[in-house]
Amino acid sequence: MANLSSLLEARYGTTSSGSAAPPTAPTAANSTLETLLQHKSVRNFLPDPLAPGTLELLTAAAQSAATSSNLQPWSAVAITTPSLKSQAATLCGDQAFIRAAPLFLVFCADLARLTATCAQHGTPGTGLEFLEMYTMATIDASLAAQNACVAAESLGLGACYVGAARNRSRELASLLSLPPRVVALFGLAVGRPDPGAPPASVKPRLAQGEVMHRETWEQAGGGGVQQQQQQEEKAANLAAYDEALADFNAKQGRGDAPAWTYRSAHRIATVESLHGRDIFREVLEERGFELR
Repeated sequence: MANLSSLLEARYGTTSSGSAAPPTAPTAANSTLETLLQHKSVRNFLPDPLAPGTLELLTAAAQSAATSSNLQPWSAVAITTPSLKSQAATLCGDQAFIRAAPLFLVFCADLARLTATCAQHGTPGTGLEFLEMYTMATIDASLAAQNACVAAESLGLGACYVGAARNRSRELASLLSLPPRVVALFGLAVGRPDPGAPPASVKPRLAQGEVMHRETWEQAGGGGVQQQQQQEEKAANLAAYDEALADFNAKQGRGDAPAWTYRSAHRIATVESLHGRDIFREVLEERGFELR
């Protein structure tokens, strides 16, 4: 069992002033914490098919996630056929690791099932026309996918999420024969990591103080001085993260990688930087998500 301090240090990285990890919690590491804290994106897979029953086990784990009002407004498409997987990969950023993985799961927001239940019981289903239901479907699909990912990693498998499933969402919906009121949200490539490839590493995350706010978003009171201090702390958090990620990239042989703040700002700078996802609202409306 790995030491909890070392797991946290890997997750948050180091800066010139030392580890960016928070103090070790008053508990010992366990297999669940070890699996969660060691998550990494794997993009080099062996071509071997997964063991019989693996997909069913991952599905059970996915379905064990919380779901609002037990409505379960999500579904997934499991792709294992190489030709279909290759076509899906082309539509999902043309990423080779999708073709290499023996299993590619496409998680979908699915309001078609609830549409059918409304027809069965003669109710108008007006609630399905609102943004709330699409939001619920995306949340539930994400919770389910994370359960599947953690389950896969606990079995010694590797996985990588694929947001590029939204790059050409019309074409992907056609390829997978998705019915109305179903849309692909993201993919998850799953397989056994290739031991002959450079191993994936745990990538540092932002400091906890940057993402976890206690009681309220900002501390009330204090006026301009406190507000200035909070802004300075945020700037320091981002500068420290740029440094921690630069250290990580240098160790990975990517010393020329741009700083996280620079890369992030340019990732959302223009319509073109969305890689086709700027039309996603149009696709949702075409597929019957009315978003009132």
